[in-house]
Amino acid sequence: MKTLRQAKTGERLKVVKLHGEGAVKRRIMDMGLTKGVELQVKKLAPLGDPIEITVRGYELSIRKADAEMIEVE
Repeated sequence: MKTLRQAKTGERLKVVKLHGEGAVKRRIMDMGLTKGVELQVKKLAPLGDPIEITVRGYELSIRKADAEMIEVE
């Protein structure tokens, strides 16, 4: 299982599954990260947090803790 947190800059990935429950999972889905959506990792902050991605045509910064809940391929 590979998570978004393990992704490298420039990688193009597809969301396979969202882990987590309740409000946290809902917040991730509200940002446009749903099963089957494709994304690209744009930048990693110097200390690795946050991760900047492009999803559904817009830029999104996501924390490492949230990225850990997003399974990708």
